[in-house]
Amino acid sequence: EVPRWLGDSRGRWEGNTLVVDTVDFSAKNGFQGAREGLHLVERFTRVDARTIRYEFTVDDPMTYTRAWTAASVMRQDPGGQLYEYACHEGNVGLAGILSGARVQEKAAADAAKKGSR
Repeated sequence: EVPRWLGDSRGRWEGNTLVVDTVDFSAKNGFQGAREGLHLVERFTRVDARTIRYEFTVDDPMTYTRAWTAASVMRQDPGGQLYEYACHEGNVGLAGILSGARVQEKAAADAAKKGSR
């Protein structure tokens, strides 16, 4: 079996919680320093109509002395959107990323103008 970059995931329901169990990661996955022996269990629980509790447990005996768990809460914004944080959090920095690119573009244009004089 060929390991997938981000593992082989299987989902199941435990009551009102969606449990996603992932194994067989590639050695290149790089998740929190873990290796291909990583076993990741994610739990998505609907707390109320506008809230999901996200919890994950990382188990990799080759990297960590014991399994560890972290959790966060995802809340629907007033506009009706519910963002998955792994995708959404990168968008917060997008304005800065684009602003920096515009500065680099302007510097390159200014240098080109100077060179043509």
